[in-house]
Amino acid sequence: MNLRLFAIAILSTVTLAATAQMPDAPLKRPKIMGISHIAVYTSDAEATEHFYRDIVGAVKMPDPENPKGVCYMVSQTQFIEVLPLPADAGINRLDHTAWKTDDAQALRRWLGSKSYKVPDHVERGADGSLWFTVKDPEGNKVEFVQPPANPKPLAAHDAIGHHIIHVGYLVHSRAVEDTFYRDLLGFKPYWFGGMSDDKVQWVSQQSPDSHDWMEYMMTSLPGPGIPAAISKHDLGVVDHFSIGVDSVDDAYKVLEAGNRLTGVHDDKPKIGKDGKGQFNMYDPDGIRAELMNFHATEKPCCSAFTAEDPAE
Repeated sequence: MNLRLFAIAILSTVTLAATAQMPDAPLKRPKIMGISHIAVYTSDAEATEHFYRDIVGAVKMPDPENPKGVCYMVSQTQFIEVLPLPADAGINRLDHTAWKTDDAQALRRWLGSKSYKVPDHVERGADGSLWFTVKDPEGNKVEFVQPPANPKPLAAHDAIGHHIIHVGYLVHSRAVEDTFYRDLLGFKPYWFGGMSDDKVQWVSQQSPDSHDWMEYMMTSLPGPGIPAAISKHDLGVVDHFSIGVDSVDDAYKVLEAGNRLTGVHDDKPKIGKDGKGQFNMYDPDGIRAELMNFHATEKPCCSAFTAEDPAE
């Protein structure tokens, strides 16, 4: 063999061998862009429809994930999913929370590459959305939803707000939940506080690629799961969602003027410990629906904000 050709052959063999031994490039986490929805249970579908359609002002639509459910849309890609109450639900009224991603399949693979337990495949919704479900370290169901490429236009003219800015639920261990939200997914600190400056009861952290946040509602009651000593009302207080508005006072006036303040709700708006205006309403099964100012109007207790606020 020609020496030059022989050298080329040897070099090619070495290059191929080296390439074969190179590790695959690490997967990159797809974006987690904010809240998709919160899914709750109803024991009275008619009363629940009145709350979400007539009081909150959301638009009732078919549920793309579950034909037994319905969705109350506040925007093209954010909604409250309402499901029939399971026979074994007990006092629980929260099924899952859900976050938007730009690539559900890639995110499922990425989580699997980090040795996190994921399903074998993504699901496809009737609207073309893709999603999968995992459980966080305390067993709460969390969905990641890739919205349809071209969501249908939505005219939610009566919605009291069009942006679900945070969801929250009962958490026993901040450190344990942080292994999922902070360490694995990359959620970033936003604010923490409590009824007094020396007690941490609420821990807020924003999703990696948006200003929407997850709120740990800390409990000292024994776990895991729903504590035996907690009431249905108190569980509904901690399992909640929040719709952002420019002015809670103005939103309250709209509800009042439209005779929409029926059912269970606070007497009037107040300023929360985070310095933001807030008004609490409760759906017929006790899930808390907050109206909250996008921006604080007073100094927050306990800690400063460490990230930008969400906006409309």
